[in-house]
Amino acid sequence: SKEIIPARITFVDVAGLVRGASKGEGLGNQFLANIRDCDAVAFVARCFEGGDIIHVEGRVDPLSDLDIIETELMLADLESLEKRVPNLEKRAKAGSDKESAKTLELVKLALAELSEGRPARAAFPKVSKEDHKAWWMLQLLTALPALYVCNVDEGSAGDGNSLSATVAERAGRDGAKAVVISAKIESEIAMLEAEERAEFLETLGLEE
Repeated sequence: SKEIIPARITFVDVAGLVRGASKGEGLGNQFLANIRDCDAVAFVARCFEGGDIIHVEGRVDPLSDLDIIETELMLADLESLEKRVPNLEKRAKAGSDKESAKTLELVKLALAELSEGRPARAAFPKVSKEDHKAWWMLQLLTALPALYVCNVDEGSAGDGNSLSATVAERAGRDGAKAVVISAKIESEIAMLEAEERAEFLETLGLEE
């Protein structure tokens, strides 16, 4: 191609899910529907102290925040799958609908993980390659690849802090990746001219 076309990533900003979102609390279901159309989920966890920014539950505990979000997504997936089972079983029993039988098998695979309190992505290694397309057609929120984004204070932007370390540890257990950023620094950089950005980062002891 004569024209260089850069890769593009579209980020859909979803407001923080509160406890009970799967049952419609907060803006719940409205946002859960938006996530279903995405290819991955970035969980942004608060990993900084600071009295000027109020936490909805009055404390700073990124692991608890991640638990709330993941639990709400798992509950939404459970409800979605359980609604599909009766119809799929009926069609699968007819014998001629092989597609429904295969979908039912995948649904039960996901339900087994969700019922044990694990995200649906834990079942993916058990899905055969030829069934990958059918698996993604289930549009499960917790089947999506996850990235944990640790939002830290300016002084912790390089190596993170004790809070981001706990998130990184969890990411390792969940088979996910974790990155450390300072949203405050990012917002300040966005206001600078290109040539000023490197100088600003240098004052903070950062290379990028």
